[in-house]
Amino acid sequence: MSRTFERPPLLADERTSLTGWLELQRKILRWKCDGLSEEDARRSVIPTSPLMTMAGLMVHARWVEHTWLDVLFLGGDSTPNPSFDESAAEDADWFTDGATLAQVLADYEAQCVHSDEIIAGASLDDVARHPGFPRSQGNLRWILTHLIEETARHAGHADIVRELIDGKQGYY
Repeated sequence: MSRTFERPPLLADERTSLTGWLELQRKILRWKCDGLSEEDARRSVIPTSPLMTMAGLMVHARWVEHTWLDVLFLGGDSTPNPSFDESAAEDADWFTDGATLAQVLADYEAQCVHSDEIIAGASLDDVARHPGFPRSQGNLRWILTHLIEETARHAGHADIVRELIDGKQGYY
């Protein structure tokens, strides 16, 4: 399991650096799904975290981007996002609802494309607009830093989950 990934340039401007690091972590997360069967994508290998499957990680990563950019930053509609559904089960943003791994990855990719459009259309100094959440008072710079942190953390989880599934290891 090897692939070559590029880090952002060492002397990049702030936007290029932030978006470059986010995209790198997204690629690593997607890469950890390469070659998985449907069964393995849903296999729970961490007894204390049964929802942390490769497919579950990808679903969660999609909803994290939606939460921070569509809902909190833009002040958009939260209803499609299970994270905001008070009647949904805890951690519903990890549920795959029977979607294939290909569909889960396509949904994540579509969200990333949409997220990139939001990022490209805003200043790093723009402040999140959702009035109902205290965390939405941050600027886009803060949100991007948080998304890098969260995506990288889950890429690390994916490293462990993938190794426990089939022994595949890989570091770019």
